[in-house]
Amino acid sequence: MQKEFSDTVELLELAESENDDQMFQQLLAQLDPITRHIDALELTTFLSEPYDNSDTYLAIKPGAGGTESSDWASMLYRMYLRYIERAGFKYEVLDLQEEETGIKAATIKVKGPYAYGYMKGEKGVHRLVRISPFDSNARRHTSFTAVDVLPVLPDDVDVEVRDDDLKLDFFRSSGAGGQHVNKTSSAVRITHIPTGIVVACQIERSQHQNREVALGMLKAKLYEQQQRDKQKEIKSLQGDQKNISWGSQIRSYVFCPYTLVKDMRTGEQTSDVRKVMDGDLEPFIKAYLNWHANGERSLNVGEAE
Repeated sequence: MQKEFSDTVELLELAESENDDQMFQQLLAQLDPITRHIDALELTTFLSEPYDNSDTYLAIKPGAGGTESSDWASMLYRMYLRYIERAGFKYEVLDLQEEETGIKAATIKVKGPYAYGYMKGEKGVHRLVRISPFDSNARRHTSFTAVDVLPVLPDDVDVEVRDDDLKLDFFRSSGAGGQHVNKTSSAVRITHIPTGIVVACQIERSQHQNREVALGMLKAKLYEQQQRDKQKEIKSLQGDQKNISWGSQIRSYVFCPYTLVKDMRTGEQTSDVRKVMDGDLEPFIKAYLNWHANGERSLNVGEAE
């Protein structure tokens, strides 16, 4: 890219010296794809943390608010599926608990190079402000939905899980709208008793397969918790630092009285709500990766000093 850029600039200078405006404009247009390639290369340098190149689990859970929150959760579910398709990733629906007005919970496995790295910034609480379609008085409502993002751990990462710490529940799985209901209770829900963590899988046709997938999700959650505990211990030794806490509100989506999607961490925002809800998350994801990388650099510089 450096060579391509240098060659193009030299030719631009030559075209300018010879007053060849047509060639100058053609060469100028070649700088745009070079810039895009450099931006893409810069983005990949941000994806250098452990498991950034892994597949990822993405879970959606509505907050308190009943109808409003479950509808908001279903809107986010659709938004992420649209983004996954746009980004060229593949996905599997591991768990989808639907109700009349939306979803109670959903977990999908996103597959592709750097799936976790690109989507890790979506973890947190997403806030919606709108005129409720379920309110006959057309009042404004605020809804919250939590999004959890975890890497699919490679086989060489060992997280100890004792059978005695697990509570297993089996139930019949069903697809969207109650289709494809199994005659046997093949879906699995695992509760990790010491931590209260609950995971479920109903995509496979056998209890054993669903158990293995759910166990993989549980290990990812336990691994994340272990890493979080280590970070807390380090921060307690370093003293208080301003940071975004786990599970805090990360993004606000306002449909009324004006339209705005704003990320609370990076300041990235747009008034084109419809475009975002149709899966155009690239500006927010790139802004987060840039913000995250610069934040890490600043911390490292401070430690060095």
